[in-house]
Amino acid sequence: MKPLFIILAQSNTGAVILIIALLLVAAIIGYLTAWFYAKSVYTPIIKNLEAEKEDLLKQVASLKDDKSKLNEKVEKLNEKIAKLEEEIAEKDKEIKHLKKPKK
Repeated sequence: MKPLFIILAQSNTGAVILIIALLLVAAIIGYLTAWFYAKSVYTPIIKNLEAEKEDLLKQVASLKDDKSKLNEKVEKLNEKIAKLEEEIAEKDKEIKHLKKPKK
């Protein structure tokens, strides 16, 4: 009886090893297929998105430059407004002084 159990044990072990080997081969084939598919489909999309990102970064830099120029212009205009308000205040004082009746 012992040789029968040894033969059954060896055949089951052999079958298990064969099944594991076939599963590993199937897993490798599946992984490679998915990798090549992803590479062929998503690589062009990623390149397009990266190019679009570079364009948007250039636009952002341009807009930041425009913003700084406009802020400088606003500061100059605010200074001009302050000067004009001072002139108006001086003119108002002159007008009030001229309107005062002389006694």
